Amino acid sequence: MLNAEISQLLQPVQQFLACETPDSWLNRAARAESLPVLLLDHLICELKAAQSAMYLIRRYAVDEQSGEALLQWLKPYEDFTYREQGDWRALAGLSLKKSMLPKANSKYAQDLIDKMVLLIKEELHHFYQVLEMMAACDIEYQKISSSRYAKGLLRHVRTFEPAAMVDKLICGAFIEARSCERFAKLAPLLEPRIGSFYLSLLRSEARHYQDYLSLARDIAAEDLSERIAFFAAVEAELISTADSDFKFHSGAPVES
Repeated sequence: MLNAEISQLLQPVQQFLACETPDSWLNRAARAESLPVLLLDHLICELKAAQSAMYLIRRYAVDEQSGEALLQWLKPYEDFTYREQGDWRALAGLSLKKSMLPKANSKYAQDLIDKMVLLIKEELHHFYQVLEMMAACDIEYQKISSSRYAKGLLRHVRTFEPAAMVDKLICGAFIEARSCERFAKLAPLLEPRIGSFYLSLLRSEARHYQDYLSLARDIAAEDLSERIAFFAAVEAELISTADSDFKFHSGAPVES
């Protein structure tokens, strides 16, 4: 990707986020010994992004049969990740076997389906690409714990509809935007094959955050500036404050 294209993709992302990744996190991420946890957590993040999008479709947009088809699509990835079943190479090319039928009483269901199914496809493809990169780097898959990041955002989601859905979409936008920002900052610090891979993800990640925001605004049908600013502040605190658990979306590292 050319520098001009990278800058063009990153400009709205940087404006959306309330802070940049701390230099201390980048310094930690650039260490050779940090690569296994960086790739392992990135792998889990890709699956969780697909799961989050699937939840939104099942909860708000499709009938029961379509929802079951989504569960079956993700099951082999979840079996590998959480139950350590199967060979990761068998995940290549798995696809959704059924067309999604939108709920008849929802005016935004089709748009949600269109955007989120594409997102799931891309996140699962990225999941497989990370596994390929791990194999190339002789990094074996192993389970790791989640960081505080996503939970720290989602704990502020309102409990009534449609506000809960809007908040989840806003959180999704921040998670995708932060991923995009970190890919760009990490790329020149890591070995070329990994740096090039991270740059290749920028285009889809930048679109993902915009899709989440577009859906949130359409469903809310009101000005979301205040709510977005609220989550921007929450997200910035998670990213900029001290964090003893180094992960892909963790805060400023606390050195032992």
